[in-house]
Amino acid sequence: MQDSTVGAGNKHKWLVFAGPLLCLFISQIPSPDPYYPTLSLMMGITAWMALWWITEAVHIAVTAFIPFIFLPATGIADIKVVSAQYMDPVLFLFIGGFLLAFAIEKWGLHRRLALSILSSSGHTASNILLGIMFTSFLISMWISNTATVMMLLSAVLAIIHQLREHLGATETHRKVSTALLIGLAYSASIGGMSTLVGTPTNMIFYRAYNEQFAAQHPIHFSDWMLMAFPMALCLLMMTWLIIRMTLLNRLGKIPFNKSIFKEQRKNLGAWNRDEKVVAVIFIATAVLWFTRADMEIGNRLFRGWAGYLPFPQQIQDSSIAIFMAMLLFFIPSSTEKNRNLLEWKEASRLPYEIILLFGSGFALAKGFETSGLSNWLALHLHGLKNVSPVYVVLVICMVVTVISEFASNVASIQLVLPILISLQSVTQSDPRIFMVPAALAASLGFMLPVATAPNTIVFSGGQIRVKEMVIAGLLVDLAGILLITLSVFFYI
Repeated sequence: MQDSTVGAGNKHKWLVFAGPLLCLFISQIPSPDPYYPTLSLMMGITAWMALWWITEAVHIAVTAFIPFIFLPATGIADIKVVSAQYMDPVLFLFIGGFLLAFAIEKWGLHRRLALSILSSSGHTASNILLGIMFTSFLISMWISNTATVMMLLSAVLAIIHQLREHLGATETHRKVSTALLIGLAYSASIGGMSTLVGTPTNMIFYRAYNEQFAAQHPIHFSDWMLMAFPMALCLLMMTWLIIRMTLLNRLGKIPFNKSIFKEQRKNLGAWNRDEKVVAVIFIATAVLWFTRADMEIGNRLFRGWAGYLPFPQQIQDSSIAIFMAMLLFFIPSSTEKNRNLLEWKEASRLPYEIILLFGSGFALAKGFETSGLSNWLALHLHGLKNVSPVYVVLVICMVVTVISEFASNVASIQLVLPILISLQSVTQSDPRIFMVPAALAASLGFMLPVATAPNTIVFSGGQIRVKEMVIAGLLVDLAGILLITLSVFFYI
């Protein structure tokens, strides 16, 4: 599930008690390896968190407190070590990215981009579907997929209303409407795969990877985008074709008038100074991300700008994100008196529950390490050493995708990454081969209305049938698994 910020309901209160009871039961089992006496305790805590995360028996932020309390209390890890995981540098990349996104929303840059693309799309339902999906894809590369869907939903509903006047309340209208809404939701999730800041799962991977493997195989913002963007763009086009095939079919050629978008675009007027400054800062941030580290293209090495500073290793993508976001707090607005381009009232919208969830996942991984569970798993995964990496990656993608259909994508990647780190120690292969597909596959999960927040939003309108989403989503999931596997072995 993308952007997991929802709380649990009261339908299954028994699950609240089932979590600690499950932990207690597992922890009483003798450790499977006497050399690691806290293995059973760590397994019990992991099972407790997995149950609460998957079922959302309590709010995900509440589950995030478990490692902070119980890893030190059971002697698995020192409290200073555990607490440090909740304020990792990668969290500041997340925070800085959100602050930049808030400024973009505040000054309407996303609206200009959306209306520019929609007003220049073709005059058929199929082309408008592509315009909606491409717009959603571009915006969600940089901001939350949930926010992207909410921003564009009014424009899509305006199209649906216009089609209703043309087609009437017919099954044809419902199918076209379903295609547009599903396309909006799916493309928002796909766009987030393209950049490290596009979705929380990418940043969770980034932190876990840097903790273990940055010295041998560093990954930078540009490295990720050079690999993930082409794959995500291919998946976007395949998704468009799948939606056309399963939902639009011959209806894609239905014409309609796009004047509503041109009129809305005209009403925005000329760019004001605030919009221009925010746009410049955003573009500058992206450029700084891309050019920070050394980049090798073909036989040529382009030295990154951080290499010219006294302490280049201390400058990270998170440093850039926070610095550029901080600038917005000091630049005065030209259109609103007595305020700057970004105020703390906007920053207060930060999803602190996701920040806590990040920290808990990092703490969980540290628990795997200090308890010896990582080493124990590595020993028992030894049978995979002689299995072709292609099959292993396919299984990883399928497992993570299935989990993401029913649970938070953040929770699924948090649970899987420590196991994959153990797997890498067995196979001694490039760690990117296993960890990158898992991070990307966590953004899949298109079959069910509850799989992602965008799915839930578009489904709530009552026009989409579950069967239609399941069929289209299954095909997109399969396409995503295939593309992720191919792209990993192509680029790594």
